[in-house]
Amino acid sequence: MSNKVGHKYHLVNPSPLPALAALALFILAIGGVMFMHEYRFGIPVLLSGFASVASVMAYWWYEVIREGRIDMAHSKVVRKGLSLGMLLFIISEIMFFFVFFWSFFNSSLFPSDILNGEVWPVKKGIWPPEGIKVLDAWNIPFLNTLILLLSGTTVTWAHHSLMNNKQEELVKALSVTVGLGVVFSLLQMYEYHHAEFHWKDGIFASNFYMITGFHGAHVIIGTIFLAVCLYRARNGHFSKGRGHLGFEFAAWYWHFVDVIWLFLFVFVYVMGG
Repeated sequence: MSNKVGHKYHLVNPSPLPALAALALFILAIGGVMFMHEYRFGIPVLLSGFASVASVMAYWWYEVIREGRIDMAHSKVVRKGLSLGMLLFIISEIMFFFVFFWSFFNSSLFPSDILNGEVWPVKKGIWPPEGIKVLDAWNIPFLNTLILLLSGTTVTWAHHSLMNNKQEELVKALSVTVGLGVVFSLLQMYEYHHAEFHWKDGIFASNFYMITGFHGAHVIIGTIFLAVCLYRARNGHFSKGRGHLGFEFAAWYWHFVDVIWLFLFVFVYVMGG
């Protein structure tokens, strides 16, 4: 591409995808509001929004992969830019979780000041609040910790296999990593189902479900990310020579998810409970 246009940068062709993404997100937001306020057709609109966003994202990422593999548009400069963009995205995700951890720490360290005791009254000095039966940190949460730590090892194994052009090992390692991600999500669903407190049962419950729920969503996204990499690895898309940005970004994201869970397990499950 650089030979045709005289520079090493990638000028993206005009595309309707940004406008379609904005429209899909608008439908998703409207559906979310309708669902939460129990309006008629709230669920169909919400599901339509989810389907629209997922479709646009899938096609957009397909275009990015095609630009790299077929158009050969990802020069060294472009790859550096994409890597920087992924790094900044992960930093923004860290700030995202920082807000929820701040809320949890504030409510647990100063329980008597929560909303002046008007909405969620908390007896001074008691955390978790009375009536909340917390989950055993050394049961499913500890098992999920081991699963994520193991998955971090297997995704590193996959990267090592890729760098040594061992395609069969790469596929095996990615398969195990994806499987571990699925098991983690299933165990968290089981934990939610058997929890004795619910979303609206006070500040502890709200903070707990916000932090663990958003982390669970990130695990699901990361699992899908790695599953796509597994599909591409089976088709020989990755190699040390041809480049493997997609896999590297998936590995970065997965390690980020692992680290967030370690903080979550220590401060929310163990110390917070």
